[in-house]
Amino acid sequence: MSGKISRREFIRSSVIAGASIGLGFAGSEMLRANNRFDTIIKGGVIYNGEGGAPFPGEVGIKNGRISAIAASLGESADKIIDAGGKVVSPGFIDIHTHTDGNLIDAPLGDSRIMQGVTTDIGGNCGESPFPGRRHQDLDGFYSSLPSETGINYGTYTGQGSLRQFVVGDNDIRCTPEQLEQMKKIMALQMEQGSAGISCGLEYTPGSYATNEEIAELCKVVASYDGLFAIHMRNEDDRVEESVAEAIEIARKSGVRLQISHLKAQNAANWHKAPALLKMIEKAEEEGIDIAFDRYPYTAFSTGMSSFIPLDKREGTRDEIIARLKDKEESARIGEYALSRIQRLGGPANVVVTSCKQETNKQFIGKNVEECCAITGKDPWPFIRDLLVEENVSVSIIGFAMTEENVKLFLSHRLGMPASDGSVYSPVGPLGQTMPHPRSYGTFPRFLGKYCRDEKLMGLSDAIRKCTSFPASRLRLKERGSIIPGYFADIVVIDPLVIADAATFESPHQFGPGINEVLVNGIHTISNGKVLQGRGGILLGRS
Repeated sequence: MSGKISRREFIRSSVIAGASIGLGFAGSEMLRANNRFDTIIKGGVIYNGEGGAPFPGEVGIKNGRISAIAASLGESADKIIDAGGKVVSPGFIDIHTHTDGNLIDAPLGDSRIMQGVTTDIGGNCGESPFPGRRHQDLDGFYSSLPSETGINYGTYTGQGSLRQFVVGDNDIRCTPEQLEQMKKIMALQMEQGSAGISCGLEYTPGSYATNEEIAELCKVVASYDGLFAIHMRNEDDRVEESVAEAIEIARKSGVRLQISHLKAQNAANWHKAPALLKMIEKAEEEGIDIAFDRYPYTAFSTGMSSFIPLDKREGTRDEIIARLKDKEESARIGEYALSRIQRLGGPANVVVTSCKQETNKQFIGKNVEECCAITGKDPWPFIRDLLVEENVSVSIIGFAMTEENVKLFLSHRLGMPASDGSVYSPVGPLGQTMPHPRSYGTFPRFLGKYCRDEKLMGLSDAIRKCTSFPASRLRLKERGSIIPGYFADIVVIDPLVIADAATFESPHQFGPGINEVLVNGIHTISNGKVLQGRGGILLGRS
């Protein structure tokens, strides 16, 4: 690596150094001579997101960007925000979400912005709302979203969605012509602003792709310096092999690799966590650009259809339901389902979180053991019947991880917090669901429980993991740090009280400690209350 430093890096490092001593990028007299600010944030301790020491100072905002940082900026502003001695941080960036269409029902981004998240990245785990019959490409999907949102939103292109669009739902090899078509579509999505490509190799139809097919798509993404986010093929008994597979795809394609929600699931695999980190560190030493994210909970959330083997999930929903209804097929599927439930620790560790049929809504929030007691059915007949009645669309939460590994992953230098959740709101149709509490509590829980209480790391490093680190992975320009010239995505937090309030039983809860939030300079949360302003933009869209 060359010892030279680019002009941009030199200017940026100089700005950070100046800001660290409260001088910003110009002297106070020059700042006062400048035009009036739109907003000044006073009375705070600035953690600029870069991991360095905090410093007292004021932040001036103009035209949606950070205009100046100094010990004093005077009173020349349309709005003065008093931080009250609290922490002034860049807005949090959630690198792994499934927000997507939920923005239509909750354009404020309630469950995100109220925990200090100013940017969500959707389209994860191989599934994005495009390309498809409804939205041909990213531009088409963006056109369907509200014109005013409370948060910034960007998205990956889902490899499963792309394969479904070109190849279909069946377990077949793509033809050379189909591969070329997928590569052209992938290039178009990158041109339109996609963050990269995501895989969900535990799900169909993305799981039917060979590693060579995925690597070819990743080469396209690499040519745009995009990111490859992978929900690995297996996260329990074959998790080590799956990490090796992800690394090999990155090696073959030259793409930057982001391992999604890294875990060693089920008690029999908990001991594998240190080995996974050693594999990741070794890959980094060998030149792979690699990092990972992790939600700060011991339970996962997925579809109940994951209890159906991949080869029995092939095809349309009607075809899947036909297999569930077939006596012999159902028996074989049931054996697989029960083996998975046993490895999870039993039916009491599997909780139903969404059903659409009125007669089945009584099961929401109850574990399978409780549901069996209500219906008088054994676990597999209950699961089978529920999947049939709900057209294979049932969400579950599974308790399968250990607190020690959560701490290990979150504290690692290549790890960062991410929710794997979505936008929700306590009001409206989304308020009738029972999501994983991570959609509301990920970042307050990370900063409160794991940083402050568990002392896994200092606050400056914890904020870096929530801000500039994911921004650098996503190649977000001028976001993730409090630096003059950067977009004014800013949150004021109380580090002594910040905490998650959402629970598995009552997830639609906002926690304390998020005092003020600005998105692209628009003041959206004040004293923990929602204002009228909506400053979010669609990332990548010109």
